[in-house]
Amino acid sequence: MSVPPVFRVAVAGCSLTALTALTALSACAAAEEPAVEKLVPQIVATHPFNPESFTQGLEVEDDGTLLVGTGWYAESRLYRATLDGEELASVDLDPTWFGEGITRHGDHIWQLTWQDHTAVQRDAETLEEIGRVSYPGEGWGLCSTGSELIMSDGTSQLRRLDPDTFAERDRVDVTLEGVAQEGLNELECVDGDVYANVFLGTDILRIDAASGAVTAVIDGSVLPNNARPDPNHVLNGVAHLPGTDRFLLTGKRWPDLYEVEFVPAG
Repeated sequence: MSVPPVFRVAVAGCSLTALTALTALSACAAAEEPAVEKLVPQIVATHPFNPESFTQGLEVEDDGTLLVGTGWYAESRLYRATLDGEELASVDLDPTWFGEGITRHGDHIWQLTWQDHTAVQRDAETLEEIGRVSYPGEGWGLCSTGSELIMSDGTSQLRRLDPDTFAERDRVDVTLEGVAQEGLNELECVDGDVYANVFLGTDILRIDAASGAVTAVIDGSVLPNNARPDPNHVLNGVAHLPGTDRFLLTGKRWPDLYEVEFVPAG
């Protein structure tokens, strides 16, 4: 039998010499698809949190204060608090609306509504409303990369939005090893990644913002859920602590805010 000739194959920017195209494709795919990390949150500290907050959005400002957006009809609001639980300011959302994700971008804050197709723009200092815009579909989670907003709507897609007008620029499909990931909820943007709670679950996904590929699955089931029993009182709320590798995690009506580091599982 004759030996197939050696030839060079270029696939998706990967050029290599191989005996067959199949070998080339396999080698290139393996080189371009790093293994998804399996992580867990390791608790560093536990802080008090308002057990009445149906948490839909959580962020830490540069001065260390928290921004919290809450949901539920006639209960939705946005408030600012210290890490030890002292409330500094609060504004209510229209009582007929169900509040969702929030994010600060520059000198304003955006607050989503669930099924009312409306985002409220607020002054970042006073929290007072300064404008409203409409969007199609549902609003779930929201974060700012510094140059754009990223929004979830409960599907496996993330929307890229203009941070000033809220106009949609593009969408990216989120996949874990090629499988679409539904139920993306509360979001946090950190250095090119998006951290997303998965609705009604305990996983947090770390997503490459450019490609939509999940690069890590963080198992939040290790965190104590001390909320009063209710199927809605799930893990929801992830915020990066500026200048550190730590995050704050909480849930809907959770009395605890966990300061954590993400470490390898097992």
